[in-house]
Amino acid sequence: MPRPRLAHPSVDKKAVNLTIAASLVEAARAADINLSATLERALEDSLRRKQRERWLAENAAGIAAYNAQVDEHGVFSDTLRSF
Repeated sequence: MPRPRLAHPSVDKKAVNLTIAASLVEAARAADINLSATLERALEDSLRRKQRERWLAENAAGIAAYNAQVDEHGVFSDTLRSF
C-alpha cells in the first residue's frame, strides 16, 4: 500500500536552484528519472524520519514509564487473551 504523501501533487510548486554532481544528473536523465519527483520523495522520507526521531525524543520519558509499568504489571488485556 503506498504511503501518503506530505506534499499533494496539486500544490503550488516552487523553483529552486540546486547543485548536483553532473554525473548523477546525466545518469538520472539517461535512466529517464524525474529529478523533481525523486527529490520530493527523498525530502518527504527525510522529513518523516526527522519527525519520528523528534517525536521519539520528546516522548522518551513517557515511553520508558509505560514500558516499566508493563514490565511490572503486564498489559490490561493479559487476563482476557486466550493465546
